[in-house]
Amino acid sequence: MKNKFAILVSAMLISVSAFAQKDELKILKKIYDKDAPSEKDMADYKAAVATAETHLATATESEKVYINFYKGMTPILDVNNVMSKPGATPQQMLPYINADKISQMATALTDVLAYEKKSGKQVYTKDIEETITSFTPMLLQYAQALGTQKKYKDTAVVLYSIYQLDKKNQDNLYYAANYAVNAQDYDLALKYYDELKKLNYSGEGTIYYAKSKLTDKEDAFYNKTDLDNALKVTHEKPVREEKIPSKRGEIYKNIALILVQKGKIDEAKAAITEAKKENPDDSSLLVTEADLYLQLKDTAAYQRLIGEAIAKDPNNADLVYNMGVMSMQAEQLADAERYFTKAIAIDPKYVNAYLNLSAIKFKDDKKLVDEMNKLTTSEKDNKRYAALKAQRETLFKSTLPYLEKAHEFAPDNQDVIDNLLSVYNFLEMTDKYKALKTQKK
Repeated sequence: MKNKFAILVSAMLISVSAFAQKDELKILKKIYDKDAPSEKDMADYKAAVATAETHLATATESEKVYINFYKGMTPILDVNNVMSKPGATPQQMLPYINADKISQMATALTDVLAYEKKSGKQVYTKDIEETITSFTPMLLQYAQALGTQKKYKDTAVVLYSIYQLDKKNQDNLYYAANYAVNAQDYDLALKYYDELKKLNYSGEGTIYYAKSKLTDKEDAFYNKTDLDNALKVTHEKPVREEKIPSKRGEIYKNIALILVQKGKIDEAKAAITEAKKENPDDSSLLVTEADLYLQLKDTAAYQRLIGEAIAKDPNNADLVYNMGVMSMQAEQLADAERYFTKAIAIDPKYVNAYLNLSAIKFKDDKKLVDEMNKLTTSEKDNKRYAALKAQRETLFKSTLPYLEKAHEFAPDNQDVIDNLLSVYNFLEMTDKYKALKTQKK
């Protein structure tokens, strides 16, 4: 009798829980479906979410999906509520939005889309698709703001959430991985990079540049449709195109470097071997492998792979440039200068190659300045000071051709402008300095 009573009580508790669940879901749906929930509605909504969550253990699959959906959408309802008031400003949205809430929302929305696709009952599919379309630009701006504030982990999480909401745009996953690296959260970065690897993401494409009729400056467009629409209204020809090279090499390089840092050398080598097998024609992977052996201080393997890469694709400006970058990092400056010069010979408009050539020339400047700062006002030291100053003048003059060429091909590049301003200022080229100063943003 006691056992039967216990079973009966248990059954009643489950039944009461199920009714409570359904009641809370009805409340949530009713408030969610309102065009403009009131402050009281929002308080009732949050209370219903909290109550419904206490019953998740006994909820059906459908109930769990929708409880998490309503919870995930809470920040959106809060934002809509705040922004519907007269005089509302974007700053008032910030208390309701953070990386964790955006992540929860993205997971909740994608779970509902998957469930409704499986069940064939589209309750919120259209609403979610509209939400994604309208809120994605705002989320991207929020991610950019976080990046500017150097909140790299939060930036990575938000970008990954945006990718979850629109998996056609794999670039957001790529940038999420990069920000995770900047945040030094290598486990998170590895998770994102592994996903890029499974997608066989390359990131290859074309950037189109057209001049704005309003600013008279070039703007970038990342697809032909956006470019064509802009040319009809705000921009004008001629259009300049810039190829985006494969990012596979960089992705596998970062995977390998993270694995090396974790002491997993064999896994790092295996990752690159796998990449080369999957992408035999991607010469950037040879650069990645060479860089791995450079990190491991295996000079013989590094030099062998460098030779293979150049022999395989001698006229690939990006490949030759990357060789220069690696040589520069290894303090092999003569080799670096040779590779950057060759990259320019292949592609005379290779702006970064010009910048790095100027950087190589600047390498000795700190040493000259340090020595000058140690000198006294004695006659001997004054002569030495004059000699060192002359050396610095020669050094600065040697960078001018590279920086001016870079500025010719990339007139809006702020790195080029900053470096060129420093040179003009040091060489007392006042007219050129003043003219260029007006371009600095």
